[in-house]
Parts: sequence; structure tokens; C-alpha cells
Amino acid sequence: MSAPVVIIGAGLAGWTAARELRKLSAELPITLITADSGDFYAKPSLSNALALKKSPAQLVNTPAAQMATQVGVQLLAHTRVSGIDRAAKQVMTSSGAIPYAQLVLATGAQPIRLPLAGSAAHRALSVNSLSDYTAFSYELLKKSANHRHRISAECSQINSDREIASHRILIIGAGLIGCEFANDLAAAGHVVSVADPAPRVLAALLPEAASAALQEALAKLGVVWKLGASVQRLDETQEGLITATLSSGELMEADIVLSAIGLRPDVSLAQTAELATERGILVNAHLQTSDDAIYALGDGAQYAQQSLKSASRPLPYVLPIMQAAKVLAANIVAQRDDAALKSLCFPVMPVAIKTPALPLLIHPPAPGESGSWQTIAENEWQWLDAQGALKGFALAGAATSARAKWVKALEAAEE
Repeated sequence: MSAPVVIIGAGLAGWTAARELRKLSAELPITLITADSGDFYAKPSLSNALALKKSPAQLVNTPAAQMATQVGVQLLAHTRVSGIDRAAKQVMTSSGAIPYAQLVLATGAQPIRLPLAGSAAHRALSVNSLSDYTAFSYELLKKSANHRHRISAECSQINSDREIASHRILIIGAGLIGCEFANDLAAAGHVVSVADPAPRVLAALLPEAASAALQEALAKLGVVWKLGASVQRLDETQEGLITATLSSGELMEADIVLSAIGLRPDVSLAQTAELATERGILVNAHLQTSDDAIYALGDGAQYAQQSLKSASRPLPYVLPIMQAAKVLAANIVAQRDDAALKSLCFPVMPVAIKTPALPLLIHPPAPGESGSWQTIAENEWQWLDAQGALKGFALAGAATSARAKWVKALEAAEE
């Protein structure tokens, strides 16, 4: 029997790659290795799980064992990878050496951690996986129980379950994930504050007017903005609460602190294997790394291009994963058959931001690109580069229904 295709990572990228491979070959041996359980779930649902009224267990779409049977893979769950022997074509794991014919790195990204000072710095939570969300949910439940006990001791009457369950939550970061969590938590009745050194929300992605509209919409839900200020330290009080010190000198008290300042592609395994990396794991148009037997996709990959006219960069969204997985699978099968490889060319893929208080659909320009936002109509903006070419758009509220029109316009501009 020939060596299998080995996939490292059981997130959306890993499982989608496995599914696409199985579509192309019923007999291809596939081994999937993951440090967690391998349960299949939609990672974007983590930031609106409260609105969905789903517990961590209910976010699992397909349990790992069932998924492995459906896709037809050998699943090595709770297995850690320590290295890659490229010469021997083996993955070194806690379960021993695993041979591969082709290897797929779907190692994802890790939350960026601020170097916070203070006795409660370790209590700043990040949510980037189902296990992270489980820990976050546990804090919510634990605080609810403590709050219930405290109110019962102090009051003869309790106003409502909502009052008992309401917590003061400080979110660090007013970017995409921070705003999505702010919307979800505030809508669920929590008292939410968001701190960010930027002067406005989603400053890197939205035109100023759209940013202001989102800020106002979330403020109406009760979100308190602490913009132009960073969190410098977190200290624990005698009552077990957290006092945050902002760069402005302001002190804020919170039950829970959630850090949402962004993700960094996980390149650690690739670097130990001496594969080429920059911000992410560098891949060519065929999804191959600097070793043509090793492929990468997902949040950890730095794609050769985003579309017909864009620079190499990571794309931490769902649609790029779906597109990349199809090309990756086709090329692995072609490589095993000594056939020609396909090149990846992403279509226009706008991103929907899950803020029901103000729905947003954006296709931002590449980072660092020169140009500016221009207002086209109410809740519609376009980004033109220095030469006047269309490179992006943003839609808010009811204008998100104009998605198809703007996708078509951007596709035409890139031809």
C-alpha cells in the first residue's frame, strides 16, 4: 500500500482538504492528525454562539468519529506533532513516526497575546477554537453562579434571570472579532466595554462613515467604547474581579476580559522543518510550500496571490479555504499520477461581518495599498487605488443586498 496523504490539523481547512481529496479518489489513503478531538464545527459560529442559543457541545456539527467514517480517513486525535523529517517523508508525533507521500499543513493561526502586566494578566481569555469557547462559556456560567449566590445573600428578591446572568465584560480589540463578540454579548444582556488604541472601530477594514455607523449601532445595544486607549495591565481584586488599567489612566472593573486583537499564522512547525515562511507558510499557485511534497492552506498559509492583481498574503476567512482546498486536492491527486498541476486563482470573495446591529459586507483593499474610500450611495462605498481602479467595496445595512452588483464590478476591474 502506498504512503498516505497526511493532513495536520482538523479545523475547517484540514477537514475540507480531506473531503475534497475523497471526492477525487475513493481509494486514496488519508491520515488526519490533530492535537484536539477532531470534532467538526464552524469556527465563525464562535463569535455569535449566544445569538444562536447554542452551547459549546451544540456547536459541533459532526463528531470526530462520525466525520472520520464519512470522509474515510484514519483519524489520529489528541496526537501532537513534534516535527517533520522531510528527507524520510515522516511526521514525528506523540504516537510515533507517520510516513507520508504528500503532507498538508492546515495548522491555522494563534491569537496574538498582549504583554499585559498585573496579577490578573493570565485571566485575559481568547476564543479561537471550540475548546477556547468552552472555557469562555465556563467563565460565564461560573460568574453567573457566583453572582446568583451574592445577590441571594444580599437581597430578599431577585429581579430576573437576566440580571443574575449579566456580567461586565471588557473586550480588548475593536476589530472584526471584537465587534462580533461585542454584538453577541451585548445582545445577550451583558455589560460590554471595548478598548482599542485605534480612534475608531474596524479602522483597518472600513471607511470612516461605515465605522461610525457600526460604532453607533453597537452603542445602542449598550456597548461602551474606550477608543484611543490600550489596556496596559490587569489586576485581581480581593473579590476576584479584574481591574483594568488603560493607557489613559482610567481604571475599569470587569468580571471577564476577552482579548480579540487578531490572529497570527502558526508557522512554528513549518519553521522547524525549514520551510519558507514570512507572515505565513509560503505557498505557490499550486499550494505547494518550498518542498513540493508539502502543501499548506487555511489561516496558516500565505497564498501566492489573492486574485488576479494582488500581493502574497494570508487570508483568514472561510471562502479562501473552500477555494484552496479544491485546487490542493486536485494537485495532490495529479502529483501522484504525474499529471499537470492546477493554479489557484481566487474569485472576488467579500467578507460578511456578523454584527446584526448593522450587517456589513466588505471586500477591503490589500493592506498597504495606496488609495481612498469614496461614498457612492447611502451605505455603499468603493475603494479606488492611486490610478483610479476599483480595488474594494463596503456595504452596510440594507445595501448588503447589492453584493452581486459589486462583485461583478470588481471582477470586471481585475480582468
